[in-house]
Amino acid sequence: MKKYALFFDIDGTLVSFKTHHIPLSTIHAMTRAKANGHKLFIATGRPPLIITNLGPVENLIDGYVTINGALCFIGGETVRCKDIALENVRFAVKDAQDKGYGLIVIGEKDVAVLDPHGEVDRIFRQELAVGNLNQAKPLEIVLKQNILQLTAFFTKDYEDRFMPCIPGCISGRWHPAFTDITAHGADKGKGILAMADHLGLDPQLTMAFGDGGNDTAMIKAAGIGIAMGNALDSLKQEADYTTTSVDDDGIWNAMQHFHLV
Repeated sequence: MKKYALFFDIDGTLVSFKTHHIPLSTIHAMTRAKANGHKLFIATGRPPLIITNLGPVENLIDGYVTINGALCFIGGETVRCKDIALENVRFAVKDAQDKGYGLIVIGEKDVAVLDPHGEVDRIFRQELAVGNLNQAKPLEIVLKQNILQLTAFFTKDYEDRFMPCIPGCISGRWHPAFTDITAHGADKGKGILAMADHLGLDPQLTMAFGDGGNDTAMIKAAGIGIAMGNALDSLKQEADYTTTSVDDDGIWNAMQHFHLV
């Protein structure tokens, strides 16, 4: 049996948007895949601070691609760290303050939250069940660090007008209310390839599971890209295989299809 490095998005892939939990079938699938010698990795847009919903499988994880590939690490070892140019950070912060939209500023160590209308809190706490935002630091402290991601709470129409103002950055939208902005070259696809190179793994033996727009790069970069049944249609078109939804045993069914469990 070939041994694969499996990369999992969190929200909408491992964790249900409906229940905010990892389905039991997914826990069983990951446990059996690990026992069969496959390596398991997380590939998420979340910064480490708010990766709080992996409890049942956390002990199975071999490494992390976080912040959409801007920060990759294994244990205490950083594999990749790519920051946004300071002038782009300053422009985004001023624009958010001037126009009054929510912005999460993610540094190497800390996170700052601008939330003038409570939208960030409502969506992250109520819709996504995100914890630890209460540990956010003041903006002036975070801006002293390298900034790895800007999560901007604006529409797709405004995003199209905004992005040309910060050259060298890319946008990965996985929720209608906000998008994740990183430096060009920081995406999940480059993240998983960096991890494979670091570990001496054949990129053709990588497998990626995702559902959102920010998963497109890794679905295309992986040896096998798998879209969840609840994924965006655009992602399904890029995938090598589409499984059932996260709430309909999608991870388990995909792993069975590829004989990983």
